[in-house]
Amino acid sequence: MRQINLIVIHCSATREDRCYTEHDLDRDHRRRGFNGTGYHYYIRKDGQIINTRPIERIGAHAKGYNQHSIGICYEGGLDSQGKPKDTRTELQKRSLRIVTGGLLAEFPHCRICGHRDLSPDLNGNGEIEPEEWIKACPCFEVES
Repeated sequence: MRQINLIVIHCSATREDRCYTEHDLDRDHRRRGFNGTGYHYYIRKDGQIINTRPIERIGAHAKGYNQHSIGICYEGGLDSQGKPKDTRTELQKRSLRIVTGGLLAEFPHCRICGHRDLSPDLNGNGEIEPEEWIKACPCFEVES
């Protein structure tokens, strides 16, 4: 088993008024040149938790961090106009707590963060601020 020290939360960056299945996600990741879905878990709007990649396999979700991380993605992240928004349903929030809780039980020393929190600290103040985010993903504040 590979060493895991980071859990990264993502959104699919899809509109809240549209459906984006795990099959759509897999297709789009393959089109980008990945060998299947880059995330280890995908959480649908109805709260369904889908294992999309074995944890033993290195992900393709956070450049420079994949070797020692697990990627979790939830369906959504954009409002109906295509602007970043926390679109998580209550069922998705519950499922996200279940997945992260289980992972923390298995990997207790992991840090949990949002994809945006891995952006570079451009002004060097030791804090990743909104104006430094490469992207808004996951469109909510992830607490570790």
